[in-house]
Amino acid sequence: MNHVVIMAGGIGSRFWPMSSESVPKQFLDVLGVGRSLLQMTVDRFLGICEMDNIWIVTSKAFREQVQQQLPDLPAHNILLEPCRRNTAPCIAYVSWVIKSVDPSANIVVSPSDHYITDVPRFREAVQQCLDFTAQSDAIVTLGMQPDHPETGYGYIEADLSYATLTNQNIFRVDSFKEKPTLEVAKEYIRKSNYFWNSGIFIWNVATIVNAFRVYQPQMAAIFENLREQYRTEREQQLIDEVFPTCENISVDYAIMEHADEIYVYPAEFGWSDLGSWSSLHKLLPKDEHNNALVGRNIRVYDTANSIVHATTEREVVVQGLDGYIVIEKDGTLLITRMEEEQRIKLFH
Repeated sequence: MNHVVIMAGGIGSRFWPMSSESVPKQFLDVLGVGRSLLQMTVDRFLGICEMDNIWIVTSKAFREQVQQQLPDLPAHNILLEPCRRNTAPCIAYVSWVIKSVDPSANIVVSPSDHYITDVPRFREAVQQCLDFTAQSDAIVTLGMQPDHPETGYGYIEADLSYATLTNQNIFRVDSFKEKPTLEVAKEYIRKSNYFWNSGIFIWNVATIVNAFRVYQPQMAAIFENLREQYRTEREQQLIDEVFPTCENISVDYAIMEHADEIYVYPAEFGWSDLGSWSSLHKLLPKDEHNNALVGRNIRVYDTANSIVHATTEREVVVQGLDGYIVIEKDGTLLITRMEEEQRIKLFH
């Protein structure tokens, strides 16, 4: 059966003043559509599997927020990390749990805070990858077709000379590249075989568990030793004890850079990891002056290339700005030039 794992333990606060360490962006309605990024992530996967097969891995501090936002999710499908240890321990933990209830599970792993505009095309791509991994020992990642030299994403170098025999849209991965400099990113864009690394992975449970056993044997042993305790009353207590002993390492370093059967599905369905207000501006609908407005009571005059986000009942009037970020939340007002956005962290 298909299962979906959503990693929701991040504490990103780059959407200040809306976000904070206690309320990170995955729990926010940054798009002004009445649904948080986490809820929208679950919504798009409901075409892939039932709610009973959706798993949320999050911090113990965020359990109540997950339960409030996803009341239909079975409570035992919320796995709680006692501390942050990056994505490899997170994925290892949930993989062993899923294996204990469904040894033939086919799994999608996704961040909780990304935005996708074309959900039908996204579901089609994911389903094709699931069909592929159900019949192979492959690990597949979704690669996003780049449209500009982005320095904030990692890249995937693919071998496009031969597609797989069973799916003409899936190709072998030659290498994973770290976030590049601007000049290197421009070089990647000039080539046709480099894609943004979306951080969305597809595999069957036997494949990923075996990969951990081969490439991360110490971590694998930690979760293998608990195999009789999963879905019991002792699970959380034992996880609280052993999880902090795991190496703090991403699944990219732990598994993806070592495994042999790594493939990429190049895709285009309007994707962003929403790492900043300016990235949100690029994705939102805009008026004739390239302004993105989120809120019902916003008026702009002589303003261009800006984002204004104010979803309260207060009336907001903006005049004479070009290339600005204007955000109002709970009595805090942020006004800054878009090009100076990296300094927001200094303001709070």
